[in-house]
Amino acid sequence: MFIIQPFDEFLGLECVKISEGRVKVTLPVKPLYINSADVVHGGIISSLADVAMCNTVGADENNVQKVVTVDLNVTFLKGTKAKYLVADAQVSKGGRSLTHADCMIYDDQENLIAKAKAILFNR
Repeated sequence: MFIIQPFDEFLGLECVKISEGRVKVTLPVKPLYINSADVVHGGIISSLADVAMCNTVGADENNVQKVVTVDLNVTFLKGTKAKYLVADAQVSKGGRSLTHADCMIYDDQENLIAKAKAILFNR
């Protein structure tokens, strides 16, 4: 099950489970997401990565997330004005109270735009 929350719906995110602990999340880029440097805003990219990594753990039976982010690191590699972005996230290490996840974000030309990692607290 995927997490359901209004912010994700506002962004227009679409989640697909690839395997246990791995998801791909697609973000259609809207003009609202372009910053004054004429590329997708870093906050939008960070949000995409965060949502993707939290969905690697999934949701409970009420579609409420099972984890919250306690540490998030995003490295921006290239600016983009793509039509959409894809976050490919997976659990790198699961634990009783903490989960570590990694994420790669690509544009619609399969260029690597950003890399992210997170530590998630298992609620």
